[in-house]
Amino acid sequence: MSNGPHAKLAELGLTLPEVASPAGSYVPAVQSGQHVYVSGQVPVAEGKLLATGKVGAGISAEQAKDLAARCALNALAAVDALVGLENVVKIVKLTGFVASAPGFTGQPGVVNGASDLFGAVFGEAGRHARSAVGVAELPLDAPVEIDVIVEVA
Repeated sequence: MSNGPHAKLAELGLTLPEVASPAGSYVPAVQSGQHVYVSGQVPVAEGKLLATGKVGAGISAEQAKDLAARCALNALAAVDALVGLENVVKIVKLTGFVASAPGFTGQPGVVNGASDLFGAVFGEAGRHARSAVGVAELPLDAPVEIDVIVEVA
């Protein structure tokens, strides 16, 4: 399976992290039928939030885009732990939430960080429907959070 998602991640210089422990009364991902619903993922690495604050005030749009990619990597870890990345048929829907300073309107560019990672890992199967939403606050003062719906075999 040299061209599978794990190989693509390796080509990108990425490895899947440990699945982040939920910060509340929920599970990281749940399968219902042919879909996996991934709970909101914030940019955590090794148990620590990589940044806090608002995009457009202290967090640049480019930094936030990188943080969104980390959220996507965390989402992939949750999918892999539940059903295995090799069973992904399609990334169906991505919702990105961006903690935005007043006047910041670059949410789509920030969420591209997650979209681009899914595309790099899954090719055409990584293209998805999407929403990019500016919000006043996110849990733990995270700048970005995503959730994902994935179709699996």
